[in-house]
Amino acid sequence: MNTNQYRSHPSSIPRYTWLGLAILVAGETGIALHLPWVATWFTPIMWTGFILTADGVLARLRGRSWLTTRRAEFPFLALISVLIWLVFEVYNFRLQNWLYRGLPADSLVRDLGYFWSFATIAPAILISSELIHTLRQKYRSASELPSSALPLGPGWPWILIGFTMVAIPPLLPIPIARFTFGFVWIGFILLFDPINERLRAPSLRHDLTSRPSGTLLALMLGGLVCGLLWEAWNFQALGAGGGHWVYKVPEQLRIFGWHYGQMPILGMLGFPPFAVEIYVLYQTVRSVLDVDRLLGRWTL
Repeated sequence: MNTNQYRSHPSSIPRYTWLGLAILVAGETGIALHLPWVATWFTPIMWTGFILTADGVLARLRGRSWLTTRRAEFPFLALISVLIWLVFEVYNFRLQNWLYRGLPADSLVRDLGYFWSFATIAPAILISSELIHTLRQKYRSASELPSSALPLGPGWPWILIGFTMVAIPPLLPIPIARFTFGFVWIGFILLFDPINERLRAPSLRHDLTSRPSGTLLALMLGGLVCGLLWEAWNFQALGAGGGHWVYKVPEQLRIFGWHYGQMPILGMLGFPPFAVEIYVLYQTVRSVLDVDRLLGRWTL
């Protein structure tokens, strides 16, 4: 995530930014009126509007963004977003941490809705994180010193620990496996980020062991922001009787019964590492498939 270069004069706000805002307003209006179609697909509707709006703001501040200078890669990002989330859905068969309700009975319509929803996950997280990173670099104090490099040691222990963390949970009995979702959220980071480093792809290890640029912090903050929005919109969809998800978190992990929307408070801690995980996995797939060669050279 490189936000060090800016145009001397910020570009104008792209027109699709206003479309995004209109979608957000229309979504909130529809949910307030309990319109059935809006209630069913409220979450992907809102994320579509959010992605258009946030990317437009990013283009205005940075002079480039996914939908202006990387638009050919954006469909690839959306597709990989679906594939990455399907990996977690496979884990959920065993861990049984969430389920979906209020979705259409028609399987084709339901699957199209799943695809639409899952396709917004990675774009929302990465655009949010880039926007936070851009704002931080653009407006931080000129006297702020860069962070010191961190000695992280060789990557192979990370790979070994990460592989163990993602391999063991599905092998455990379900009553025990349900407690191990945190290992999955973190394990893929430890497993694939050292691989990205070896592939010379963007790597958090490389960033932290050279001169940290703030990418990790931006990703974690972006994940938290997205988590707050996800749960807020999910709660609205639930209230309107629309499509939503519920969590089957073990009672031992529910702190005093406190929730944010449907999510137990402790579960909110999972959104920051989830954002880091999305970034790491996307960089791995992007490097292995050599997306730059397939799509041409695009500004990162």
